[in-house]
Amino acid sequence: MTALQEVPSGAAGLDVLRRFRGELDVEVIAGPTLLRRGAEYGNAILTHHRVERVLRVDLTVPPHEPRGALDVTLDCDGRRLRVIATHLGLFPYERRRQMRVLIDLLEAEPEVPTLLMGDINEWLLWGRPLRWLREHFEPAPAPATFPSRRPLLALDRLWVRPRAHLRRVHVHRTPLAQVASDHLPLVAELLQP
Repeated sequence: MTALQEVPSGAAGLDVLRRFRGELDVEVIAGPTLLRRGAEYGNAILTHHRVERVLRVDLTVPPHEPRGALDVTLDCDGRRLRVIATHLGLFPYERRRQMRVLIDLLEAEPEVPTLLMGDINEWLLWGRPLRWLREHFEPAPAPATFPSRRPLLALDRLWVRPRAHLRRVHVHRTPLAQVASDHLPLVAELLQP
């Protein structure tokens, strides 16, 4: 399963999600947040698992850029896994408001194994959004992913609940990854939920 942020779709020549669907033979769940020049941009989840439920969550804090989250429940060979993919805002008060919405989502289904991932945009380790997440998840590795040429900051994060399902987290650092985005991909190995 893969979560993407700021991915274009819906425009001739730019429909990356359609291409992924065809070439990778995956289910694509789009969570567009922005329309620009005939193309939608936003979050996406790619999965080989059966999709049980999709909730598109608006995390926009006016007057800032539209933001959102995808809250998806998957059937992983008879076991449920909840995946929340997001891209939070650039301003601290914006992220705090967005995180409160995400925390409410997490508290609504505490019994379902959950993976929360995305570009959290939190530059400070002691920032409130990260502190709040620590109340709902056990610590998880947070390797630096930004900027892709010389990563210094762990803006991209993932957490798993229960933590025992998380086997390993690492950064996918290749020459292609360094030019494909200004963030390096974060890769997690999960044990069966």
